[in-house]
Amino acid sequence: MNATQATDIAPLFPPERGPVTALRRVIDAMAPPARDARQGVVPFGVADLDHALGGGLALGALHEIAAARESEIAAATGLALALASRQPRPVLWVAEDMALAESGIPYGPGLDDLGLDPERLVTVTAAKTRDVLWVMEEALTCRGVGAVIGEIRSPCLDLIATRRLSLAAGRREALALLLRTHPGTDASTAATRSIVGAEPSAPHAQGSGPPRLALTLTRNRRGPLGSWHLEWNRVERRFDLAPAHREPVAQAAFHRPHRSAGA
Repeated sequence: MNATQATDIAPLFPPERGPVTALRRVIDAMAPPARDARQGVVPFGVADLDHALGGGLALGALHEIAAARESEIAAATGLALALASRQPRPVLWVAEDMALAESGIPYGPGLDDLGLDPERLVTVTAAKTRDVLWVMEEALTCRGVGAVIGEIRSPCLDLIATRRLSLAAGRREALALLLRTHPGTDASTAATRSIVGAEPSAPHAQGSGPPRLALTLTRNRRGPLGSWHLEWNRVERRFDLAPAHREPVAQAAFHRPHRSAGA
């Protein structure tokens, strides 16, 4: 489904259209019953990082996640989807047409590995950056959406656009993630800015080990900045601190025959 393009008079957010209303109804039907209790934050699971963030990424705020390089957008996307999977309600992921053509769409088995049922992910395509931002704002007003991820390729954003997204997220304490293919240096109302890069996994007897990434927090309204090397824990479905050394000190012995009694 393509987002309706904006007019020159209102370049960022066009008025509501029929398809948007229909999409809201579909998402509302997917959502579980509303809960009054709100967690307030989405934790990473890494004590030092969560402490710096005041417990985790704050709900009701906009957060920017940028790939260190365009070729590492998969690592940034994985981080965004892993965080969004913590929300019990459906997740809406909107991306520009060009981004989908170059990077593809989330893979079903990969979503399962992150703890996000593919049935809970609603994908939307948009022609331009302004359309992505409009869809994000509209989705953040929908009670059935738990998290909204918007992937954009533009190196610069309008401050007013990020301000509107921050306000929309704050009205419902929703998780709003702006996924960027390049680190942004423009003015923004985002509560946090992170740069994510891919790292080699540790060797494993059956193949590659758990996915790893490097996260650098370049903006944090709640506390200090810093860098962390994270590893995805497939069992607990959370992040762990990656070991300092990628290679183990000694490989574990998988088969060691017992010596005979007379040896």
